[in-house]
Amino acid sequence: MGARRRSGAALAVLALAGGAAAFGMYLLAAQPQEGEPSGRCTAWLDDASATLTAEQAGNAALIAAASTRLGLPARGATIGLATAMQESSLVNLDYGDRDSIGLFQQRPSQGWGTVEEIMDPYYSADTFYRALVKVGGWQDMAVTVAAQTVQRSAFPDAYGNHETRARLWASALRGYSGAMAVDCDVAAGPGTTAAAFIDRVERDFGEGAYQVRSLRSPDGEVWLDVVPAATDDAGRDAFAAWAVAVAATESVEQVADGAAGWTRGAGLGEVEAPARPLGVAVRLLPVTPPVDSR
Repeated sequence: MGARRRSGAALAVLALAGGAAAFGMYLLAAQPQEGEPSGRCTAWLDDASATLTAEQAGNAALIAAASTRLGLPARGATIGLATAMQESSLVNLDYGDRDSIGLFQQRPSQGWGTVEEIMDPYYSADTFYRALVKVGGWQDMAVTVAAQTVQRSAFPDAYGNHETRARLWASALRGYSGAMAVDCDVAAGPGTTAAAFIDRVERDFGEGAYQVRSLRSPDGEVWLDVVPAATDDAGRDAFAAWAVAVAATESVEQVADGAAGWTRGAGLGEVEAPARPLGVAVRLLPVTPPVDSR
């Protein structure tokens, strides 16, 4: 992908619309004003692409990471993403049909958990996947059949409408689309710390999946080197895609994955880390110290 710039504003694409979430509909995303971040993220595989809002991309990253943490193959991520695309448009809704709530529109009255539990996206994703793996032969089922067996929706064929988008995002977020397969055009995050970022990494991927160390920067910037426990390229590329997908909320400013990279406000292109990383180099926007008004 190299230095190819993929601006969300230049793409005539469909974004998942949160307002139509209960019906699994797609609406054309409004074009941003010139110079404003579009707030959209695009996943790429060769010449194919699919675009989500930054909120949706962050939830997609969490769902895909949960499939990794629970030891599922990428097929599981595709099914999970297609299901959440249909059920909630990848928005953590506190409403739905009857008592359905959350990313997967799970119902407390049907034993999925309490309202508080289901509204926790980690609990919701894990509960969906644990139900999925109990379905005999789920890996060989069509996406819509596997999803429907778990969800028992009134619209059993609807999950298949999202399979292409779900597979593309699953491929990127599981590291099978190559380096820097996600590009986000987002505003700066609120600021963060290395400890807070590491906590998010461990919540999504599990403890021990990635080792994180600081990279010394002569400019005082906050750079981290995130090294996958696995030695294959997929683990590194998956983390790079995840880091870009959560950039808006986790205050990620730059990501360097080998010779490829991403910079907030500039998109995909080369990124020079301050030291040679062993894994993926990530630059964070630090928390701005409060102003002393005395």
